[in-house]
Amino acid sequence: MTGMLTRRLPDCRPLLADPDDLTLVFQPIVDLARARVAGYEALSRFPGTAGPDVWFAAATDAGIAAELEALALHKALAAVPGLPPDTFLTVNVGPHLLGTRPVQEAFATRPDLRRVVVELTEHAPVSDLSALRVQVAALRARGALVALDDTGSGWSGLQQIAALRPQLVKLDRSLVAGVDSDPVRMALAEMVGEFAGRIDAWLLAEGIETRGELAAFCRLGVPLAQGWLLGRPAAGFAPLDPDVAALVRGHTARARTASTVASLLRPVRQCEVTEASPGVPPVVLVGPHGEPLALRLADPRTGLAHTAPVSLRAHPTDDVAATLHRALTRSPAQRFDPVVCTDAAGAVLGLLRVEDLASAAAAR
Repeated sequence: MTGMLTRRLPDCRPLLADPDDLTLVFQPIVDLARARVAGYEALSRFPGTAGPDVWFAAATDAGIAAELEALALHKALAAVPGLPPDTFLTVNVGPHLLGTRPVQEAFATRPDLRRVVVELTEHAPVSDLSALRVQVAALRARGALVALDDTGSGWSGLQQIAALRPQLVKLDRSLVAGVDSDPVRMALAEMVGEFAGRIDAWLLAEGIETRGELAAFCRLGVPLAQGWLLGRPAAGFAPLDPDVAALVRGHTARARTASTVASLLRPVRQCEVTEASPGVPPVVLVGPHGEPLALRLADPRTGLAHTAPVSLRAHPTDDVAATLHRALTRSPAQRFDPVVCTDAAGAVLGLLRVEDLASAAAAR
């Protein structure tokens, strides 16, 4: 079985003979409070259809993992002078390879490591944390910052955070996905963020792909975020798309108004009331001027879709506790239906869940 697996892995040894076969792309890291790019992550790309994880696994199998990692690191460090002002570049390094000669030689090509963030991945166990601390201290002495990548997905978790005291903690995609609808993931993200704050580290939510996930981390006050919703990897240091910047500013502004329902808004699909198939619930059925006419909801027990009246509308500036009181005084049949939030003209802005209203009111 091992032999069969080995034959399926790409032969990465020619990359070392022709370094141009390994290329880099850069994914933006966004400062949510300022709606601008704070830095970029350097990501390796290889010939063919196999992903980077496959190529680095092949390098490990061939005994040249350190050499391939050093090649990627060398190219990333060479790109640092081209960074836009007031941004940083993060580079990935396996902690078990940090002390190897090829990786150390790659770092030696750039003595000044300011504006460089060294990401230590969690994909492999660290056998000697004391040695790793010494290696990390040497990088910090040259100006580098240290990040822990994939926090929450690997071997070491909080133990590595406590031992290495990173300046940046990246929350793994497994804890980011669906966080807006999963209170357990939300609690875990909040816990990691609080722990990171206690050691003066920044939390970075990695892999944000939906508006709901972005809104959730804006409400938590997470300072940095990264993901396809915010910007895909590109060949150069691309600025933040204006539409994305506007989206981030909107969610951040709503998060700052914690005493009003604006901070709890969730994006919702809107369909013309005349459409035959309004899509997967929840959906707001709207009239010709965007006014809400009905809700398309799913029964929580059976999953069957049904149409319900719009029994309560709220304005973004309405008080959370007052809106919760209005929601709970509705008739029992509609008591836990979503609240439709509309602007001054009556157009739909989003939905509010009674559970979110209750949580926000309790937090106050």
